[in-house]
Amino acid sequence: MAKVLVACEYSGRVRDAFAAYGHSAVSCDLLPCEGREDLEHYQGDIRDILYDSWDCVLSFPPCTHLASSGARWFKEKQADGRQQEGIDFFKLFTELDHIPYTAIENPVGIMSTHYRKPDQIIQPWMFGHPETKATCLWLKGLPLLVPTNVVEGREPRIWKLPPSEERAKLRSLTYQGIADAMAQQWSQCLPI
Repeated sequence: MAKVLVACEYSGRVRDAFAAYGHSAVSCDLLPCEGREDLEHYQGDIRDILYDSWDCVLSFPPCTHLASSGARWFKEKQADGRQQEGIDFFKLFTELDHIPYTAIENPVGIMSTHYRKPDQIIQPWMFGHPETKATCLWLKGLPLLVPTNVVEGREPRIWKLPPSEERAKLRSLTYQGIADAMAQQWSQCLPI
C-alpha cells in the first residue's frame, strides 16, 4: 500500500479513487474536503505535510495566475507579484527529489516556459466526459495516461461557466473519469 498525497484538492475525487485501489491516500487543501468523510484530509497549507515520507505526490496547484485563459490580466499580475507567487508555488512540486512518483496538473499556461513543456496534455473527452479542457501533466516515475473512454460531443462547458461564487471551485474540479484513470493506471507503478 503506497502513501499517496493529493495536494491542492478539496473535492477528494483523486484521493477517493486512489483509496479505492487500497492506497493510504490523503488530500490537502485550504478548503474543507467535499469527498468521503472517512478518508483523511488535511485542511491547511500543503507545506505543512509536503515533505513527509510519501511514495507519491499528485499536485493540482492553483492556476489562477498561470493559465493562458487569463492572459489578458498577466501584466497586472506580474506587476503586483501574484504571477510570481503562482510560479513559485507550482515549483514547490517540481523539487520533490525524495519522492519517486509525482504528477503536477495544470491547464495550458505559462509553466511550459517557466518550468518545461508538459509530458502530456489530456482532455476530458478521452476519459468519458463530452467536454474540452486541455490539461497538462508533468510526470516523474509515472507513465502517460492512456485514454479509457473516448466520447463525442466535445463542448467547452467549463470555459462557458457564468460568473458565480462557485465558478472557481467548479473550474478546478478533476473530472471523475480522469481521477479514475489516474488511480487505475498509476497504481500499477506504486508499491503495494
